[in-house]
Amino acid sequence: MARVQAWRGDICELEVDAIVSPASVSLWMSSGVGLAIKKRGGDAIEIAAVRMAPIALGEAVATPAGTLPSIHVLHVATLDRRLRTTEEAVAAAASSAVLLAGRLGLRSIAIPALGAGAGGLDPDVSARVTVTAVRDALPNAPSIRRVVFALMDPVAFAAYVEEVSDLADDETSEGPA
Repeated sequence: MARVQAWRGDICELEVDAIVSPASVSLWMSSGVGLAIKKRGGDAIEIAAVRMAPIALGEAVATPAGTLPSIHVLHVATLDRRLRTTEEAVAAAASSAVLLAGRLGLRSIAIPALGAGAGGLDPDVSARVTVTAVRDALPNAPSIRRVVFALMDPVAFAAYVEEVSDLADDETSEGPA
């Protein structure tokens, strides 16, 4: 079973195999976590993603991570063309990210609060839906040994801490992971 933890800090700082970037189906990295990833890792990440767009709502695609410490950025479509999301879209995106990481043979993945930014989902809803989808997908991605829910916002962090506390090997921390 993978070690699952909630961590408060910048997802771009994590040394994991892949970080997840929520986006619309067009995969532009123009706000929130996506913009932060692009600023830290370089424009090449967005260029590679947009070349694969559009993707279906809930789908995931992988690009190189540019200058980030991770190997890949997994872009997940959590927003439709009108920049709206649903619990179902977030669940599908979280599951798709884990399954893609598994197909790539990755051992570690960092996931932000999906749908809680531009999507407008309450952080408690984001945490419940995302953690459940990840937990359910992990048996189909046996290479994954570590999942980090990386959260900057203290409210989202608290919500994810609550959700991961139900998992047997959970852990929470603030600062470098």
